[in-house]
Amino acid sequence: MIIKTNNFQDILNIAIEKNKRLYEVCEMLEADNSEISTEEVRDRVKHILDSMKSAIKEGLNSEEKSVSGLCGNDCAKLVKKYKDGKSLFSKTYQNVLKYSLATIEQNARMGKIAACPTAGSCGIVPSVIIAIAESLDANEEIQINSLITAGLIGKIISNKLALAGAVAGCQSECGVAAAMAAAGLVEMYNGTNEQIINAAALTLKNIMGLVCDPVAGLVEVPCVKRNAFMSIYAVTGAELAMADIKSVIPIDEIVDAMVQVGEMMSPKLKESSEAGLAATPSGIKITEELADKWNQ
Repeated sequence: MIIKTNNFQDILNIAIEKNKRLYEVCEMLEADNSEISTEEVRDRVKHILDSMKSAIKEGLNSEEKSVSGLCGNDCAKLVKKYKDGKSLFSKTYQNVLKYSLATIEQNARMGKIAACPTAGSCGIVPSVIIAIAESLDANEEIQINSLITAGLIGKIISNKLALAGAVAGCQSECGVAAAMAAAGLVEMYNGTNEQIINAAALTLKNIMGLVCDPVAGLVEVPCVKRNAFMSIYAVTGAELAMADIKSVIPIDEIVDAMVQVGEMMSPKLKESSEAGLAATPSGIKITEELADKWNQ
């Protein structure tokens, strides 16, 4: 059953026709396309899930700075804050924030991470799925189902939109990661296929236009903290969708609009570090200081 589709409606139609959940459809399509069994598909996803958990564990236990020195100990600061008993969030939300920073800081210090969908957005999907799975005591099979669902969202979007800040800004990296996480979270709660798609749609359309403006061209500022913000943002998308709040604009049209916005976005706002935060006085000063340091 090799089916190539660029849109979500086709996937939903297949799920309806076969009376399957979206992750089951994704398993079948991936198995057919890769000429492997669905069990092998799930084994591969388990390997990714294990890598995500390892990155979180290592990130939580490290205060090592990145080579630039711009980040590396923000997660440790958050851990200390929560140990002191000061938080606006529940334990679950605390973990979402901690895990997102732990993962993206591992990326910045050249640790092993799962790019999901990119290295610069690697903290969003694992923090949401793993932290909330822990709070629900969800077993590994449920976590794999959620991660497959998240992957399906990213895959279909990528058929139209390149998942790279250099092509369409950070809407195509952290934005897509947040949509993936929202969809995976709804699957974890056994939401309907329609709610899963709506979670992605609601999340995507409200992050449209997010620029990619890394200071000094590094995946650190504002990328690290952006992962933490987008993780909580993903939970919001899932929460709204599970209340049967629907996106007025269908997700396929939202993706088309993101492509259009990406094409209209100035090249200076697409990973070139020529505008936005990278071009602020502080951003320029950091860039110059790092250049001097590395030249020496």
